[in-house]
Amino acid sequence: MARSTSGESLMSRVVRIYEAFGSEHRAVTLTELAQRSDLPLATASRLVSELIEHGWLYRDAQRRVCVGVRMWELVSRAAPTVGLREAAVPIMADLHAAVGHHVQLAVLQDREVLYIERLSASRAIRNRVRVAGRLPLHATSSGLVLLAHSPSGVQEMALSRPLRALTPRTITDPVALRSALSEVRRTGVAYCPGFVDECATGIAVPVRGSGNQVVAALSVLVPHDLAARRVIPVLRSAGCDISSSLAGGTTLHGIA
Repeated sequence: MARSTSGESLMSRVVRIYEAFGSEHRAVTLTELAQRSDLPLATASRLVSELIEHGWLYRDAQRRVCVGVRMWELVSRAAPTVGLREAAVPIMADLHAAVGHHVQLAVLQDREVLYIERLSASRAIRNRVRVAGRLPLHATSSGLVLLAHSPSGVQEMALSRPLRALTPRTITDPVALRSALSEVRRTGVAYCPGFVDECATGIAVPVRGSGNQVVAALSVLVPHDLAARRVIPVLRSAGCDISSSLAGGTTLHGIA
């Protein structure tokens, strides 16, 4: 594989280009892309041109660089979460109709919560979550579910790191977090009022695959009021329905 004079491989440079994109940077100028990927402008320009030829990047009407449809096609066809999403989305739709606010599906990836599906409504409470977006494990209902059912090594690593507060209600004390994880395992529900947004309550339950292993978290985001707990029974039921659908043996690779 071709390497630059610095010894960095071509693949590493391409990866850095793609990692320059994000939910807040879906379209960037070539100069911005070079800066965000820490590449010389000439190198970024050459690689972008080649990736555009393959349909992996494209330029919009303002000549900004965007991720190409061809890349989306390949990812959609072979993503490790395809089977999980196919099993979950019909049940999430029913849950969304009952709740009327946000319904989300998340997995554990690189010690963070990765959201792979979200159903919303125009009048739903505001939400910081985006599909393919990430949030800290300790700060979200989905994260607490995933962390509570993770191997002890993953839990200890999370407990040993600084716990950043997203709001005054976010758990930032390791002792309190350990207690919260124990409660999630005991009750099967993570109830997080105001952890990410002080106006919203996140509630999550585990989704289990074959072998009863927790492979995802199903959550709702509802207004932070006295009615929030009323959605727990229907959320539990939806989580069990998705788990039953997965119990037939859907295999999920690359999720950890």
